[in-house]
Amino acid sequence: MTAQSLIPRKLLFANANAFGGRLSPDGQWLTWIAPFEGVLNIWIAPAAEPHSGGPLTRTKGRPITWQEWTADGRFVIFVNDETGDENNHVFIVDPRTKELRDLTPIDGVSAQIKMWSRQVPGKIVVGLNDRDPRWHDLYIVDAVTGERDLLWLNTQDFGNIDVDWQLRPRCARSSSLDGGSKLWRIDGDEVTPWMDLDHVDSWLTGPIIFHGDNNRLLMQTCVARETAVFTWLDWRSGEETVIVGHPRFDVRNVLVHPTTFDLEAASIVGARQDWLYVAPQVQADFEIIRNTLPGFEFNIVSQSDENRTWIVDAHKAEQALTTFLYDRDKGTMTELFRARPALDSYKLAPMRPVEAKSRDGLDLLSYLTLPAGITTERPDTPLPMVLDVHGGPWSRDLYGYRGDHQWLADRGYAVLSVNYRGSMGFGKAFVAASEKQHAAKMHDDLIDMVDWAIREGIADKSRIAIFGASYGGYASFVGATFTPDVFCCSVPGVGITNLQTLLESMPPYWSGFADFMYRSYGDPKTDNGQALLAERSPIHKVDRIKRPMLIFHGANDVRCKIAESDTIVAAMQANGIPVTYVVFPDEGHGFAKPGNRIAYLALAEAFFAMHLGGKCEPFGSDLDDSSHQIRSGAEIFDMF
Repeated sequence: MTAQSLIPRKLLFANANAFGGRLSPDGQWLTWIAPFEGVLNIWIAPAAEPHSGGPLTRTKGRPITWQEWTADGRFVIFVNDETGDENNHVFIVDPRTKELRDLTPIDGVSAQIKMWSRQVPGKIVVGLNDRDPRWHDLYIVDAVTGERDLLWLNTQDFGNIDVDWQLRPRCARSSSLDGGSKLWRIDGDEVTPWMDLDHVDSWLTGPIIFHGDNNRLLMQTCVARETAVFTWLDWRSGEETVIVGHPRFDVRNVLVHPTTFDLEAASIVGARQDWLYVAPQVQADFEIIRNTLPGFEFNIVSQSDENRTWIVDAHKAEQALTTFLYDRDKGTMTELFRARPALDSYKLAPMRPVEAKSRDGLDLLSYLTLPAGITTERPDTPLPMVLDVHGGPWSRDLYGYRGDHQWLADRGYAVLSVNYRGSMGFGKAFVAASEKQHAAKMHDDLIDMVDWAIREGIADKSRIAIFGASYGGYASFVGATFTPDVFCCSVPGVGITNLQTLLESMPPYWSGFADFMYRSYGDPKTDNGQALLAERSPIHKVDRIKRPMLIFHGANDVRCKIAESDTIVAAMQANGIPVTYVVFPDEGHGFAKPGNRIAYLALAEAFFAMHLGGKCEPFGSDLDDSSHQIRSGAEIFDMF
């Protein structure tokens, strides 16, 4: 081991070697994502000879990060945009000829893949918002010819439309003015109300997938329950049968049979992931996987049609994603590839689930990572700490390998990630507790866990930073303005500074999401809502900033537009407050290109070293591979 030397940033954040493995339906071919000439592309090999593969695509622009086989095994399908503007196109590639085609060659449109099916081979249902940018109409696209036929004209303002395996629209969702949702049944051309959902139930309730017989619908629902469960809904009678659930945590992932779509297992995630078995026959398989990979989190990510071969993705805090081929008949696991094999030469840090109470009594499950050389639960002396805040806010932090935690711990910091109220997976009361609590109780949860870390002797009170992207960027701005004495520096990325402008500039195709956002944050159409949004917006508290800030944004961000960062930087400069501001002109809501991503983290690392006193790897060529622009405060990095 070479734990004494810093782990190079490029080993943690450059392109992964390989990930995203998928089996062809007949189990004969394997595809995955790996770099080709520095850009993530799709690779292919015979499943029996996985190390004999080569690139299936050779794209040069933005990385491909997801791919899948069509149900008939004829094509491999993926989506991508050009600049980070989320105007995705749907592409297919023929694995025999390597011909690549754009099925949705329409500029300025965000295409969505809705369904492909073994029951209707050669056809793909795609959503397009070219007629009205707010709503997606459904089309059936012929994968061979590219011809497109209208399936559903969405004049009903449906935010989502679900189809069955015969590619028939069967149900839909629209928003309600109170922030909830209305579910609709579709029977041919007839549309009838089905279910009214309140604000919280709507987030945790909805269709998952039709059974192969198209007569039963797998649902996730929390209606009349505290936690979300999986149920089968008989489409004709409306009878609901609960299949699996948990008293404290929401159900999360499903494993279904690849052709019948029977539910076979479901996961729940507390401090760690656990699997609940529905089909007894898979329990033996999971026990083999668990015994082969002790301490790992794992998911079944691909299955052959005959369901005897699986692809298993596994990871733990101390090992990045590793992909295996599992033979159910033989009970054998064969390693296919590792995402970051070069990290095997370094000692990685364990991640510790920790839990404490919020000031008003909520259980806050969080994750703590200490430098790898610390083998005890607590360091001998308090460490500088980075509070690493997840985005969303309706997502959550999980146990497992995290490059950001390993990077910061390797530089000498304690790293704490908090599942603040509104985080998903902990039941609907935990989500409901976040309503209109941005920069209030949601931020209190972060501060409460910081205080816990100080009391426990983990964090040095004078050297705590706040860091995050998207909602985590907003939380970092809030940390600098609402609690300016807690953090010695803050590093927001693609963050929100003005809740009013955020809600007024949402992408048009978020129209079905708007009422939920208004209920959650505050309604910009009312005087009271405007007052609340202003009260909770960092842009109106710039004069409180007293500690250094390093701000990042992508110029093409459509979710949290660059004006969010531009305006607060201008206000800081007008008030004579030092700030360093970095913009990536070819990125959107996040930094997908590896050169940009590494530059982002290299600059953040130097900033943390300056203000927290940790270690910093020299820049080397890190900044040369990026298109970033330092728009203010460049002199702060002269020493590096």
